[in-house]
Amino acid sequence: QDASFEDCSFIESGAVEGCHFSYADLRDASFKACRLSLANFSGANCFGIEFRECDLKGANFSRARFYNQVSHKMYFCSAYISGCNLAYTNLSGQCLEKCELFENNWSNANLSGASLMGSDLSRGTFSRDCWQQVNLRGCDLTFADLDGLDPRRVNLEG
Repeated sequence: QDASFEDCSFIESGAVEGCHFSYADLRDASFKACRLSLANFSGANCFGIEFRECDLKGANFSRARFYNQVSHKMYFCSAYISGCNLAYTNLSGQCLEKCELFENNWSNANLSGASLMGSDLSRGTFSRDCWQQVNLRGCDLTFADLDGLDPRRVNLEG
């Protein structure tokens, strides 16, 4: 919790597996200009986490939490992810609503069942397979590269 990492490498050259942060308490942790390719964040508490200009290619965020559950029906999300390589990252089923998520490369990221509602996705780069079952209502998509987006199939209300 509250840890800060700058210009760190969490993967060895040629490795097929990254660092394991599984079920770690990463609340308000900060990663700046870090190499986190293939890192495993499954089950981690990522509320308030910051990733700035990091390489997260192929990272796994399954069952990670970017939200704080206040009551049975009330929660709020907090994450600051900008200027990052999120290619091939597993964010399926994640709730990243009203978060700073701008200037990221989302190419081939698994966003199936994810909710990014109300988030700033400006200047992001997306690939055609990103659009299945992701909630983008109310998102800022200014200057984003929306390759393959069919506005008839994706709810962009707001």
